[in-house]
Amino acid sequence: MNAPVSPADENALLAELAQMLVDSLNLDMKPAEIDPDAPLYGDGLGLDSIDILEVALAVSKKYGFQLRAEDENKQAIYSSLRSLARHIAAHRTI
Repeated sequence: MNAPVSPADENALLAELAQMLVDSLNLDMKPAEIDPDAPLYGDGLGLDSIDILEVALAVSKKYGFQLRAEDENKQAIYSSLRSLARHIAAHRTI
């Protein structure tokens, strides 16, 4: 695992992930409109399980590791953009 990221690096990763979400899911919003602490599912961004599969595919292509459906921490990983960013920062190989 990699070392913890600095706040500046985390903010850069959040912006990069927000752009990836907008692009890969064809969201009708600007990346800056995504609240990094809002839930990705339900009342937050409103993603469903198919959207999450798309996100997992995009993450594996861009960051070099797989987000697995059977991961026991998947609820925590996808709880918000910030939690996803922290998980990526800790596990990325690219």
